Amino acid sequence: MLLTLSTRSLQSLCGSKNGDGALDMLDVPKFAMNELQLRGLSVPTSMLVGWSISDLDRLRDRADKAACPCLIMLEDTPTKLAVTDASKAEPTIERVRMLAMAANRLGCNSLGLTIEADDSEESFDLLVERLRDLMSDFERHELNMLLAPHTGLTFCPDRLTELIKRIGGFRIGSLPSFSHAAETGDAVATLRKLAPYAGAIHASIQGFSKAGKHEGYDLTELVLAIRSVGFLNTLAIEYLGKKDPVATIEQARIMLQDALDSEME
Repeated sequence: MLLTLSTRSLQSLCGSKNGDGALDMLDVPKFAMNELQLRGLSVPTSMLVGWSISDLDRLRDRADKAACPCLIMLEDTPTKLAVTDASKAEPTIERVRMLAMAANRLGCNSLGLTIEADDSEESFDLLVERLRDLMSDFERHELNMLLAPHTGLTFCPDRLTELIKRIGGFRIGSLPSFSHAAETGDAVATLRKLAPYAGAIHASIQGFSKAGKHEGYDLTELVLAIRSVGFLNTLAIEYLGKKDPVATIEQARIMLQDALDSEME
């Protein structure tokens, strides 16, 4: 299993595109590889606002040179693909098409989508239809479509897996996170349902107590849960707290790696 980094973890260090942070976004791949010992990136679109194609090319080149490739682009702004008015859905559909092109340009193998939709059969059927229509764009760019859980229709793991099955094809999957799994009330059961369909999983990190215990849930338990159903893909550390991200990410990496090593023995 490959341990990688969600660049959102370093958002407090990166500042804006104007370079007013302590760390330039273009230097994140080298930083992730050399300082954090993480070998790939999950990049949210919120950290690429205002970027041009040439900017994406530069980040891809930096990532390739650092041997820390951009693997996933995540549209972290919920997409409204289930609206009944087709004319209102079209701008969102067009944005997803543009993001697929951008993800391909960045060198990613997957584009993650967060879907805003109420849990109704009408919304379900609309999502199936529109996401199926978008699959041709993903196939053309050799991308996987990963659906991240979100409030509403995709919050329940059973509904999300049902949606994935209805869309069908080998390029559709899930993008679970430890934080969402914990919100469901049964993190282990949720991850065991979603991990078999997952192209990647975000290992959400809240922080650690002085005793070294992770706040909110047991990281080792969740790693063992996804391994128990055969998950071997990318596990991206995503720090959600407000303290020093570097020290917390390093602590999380050690704990996650120890859990993986113990499971393999």
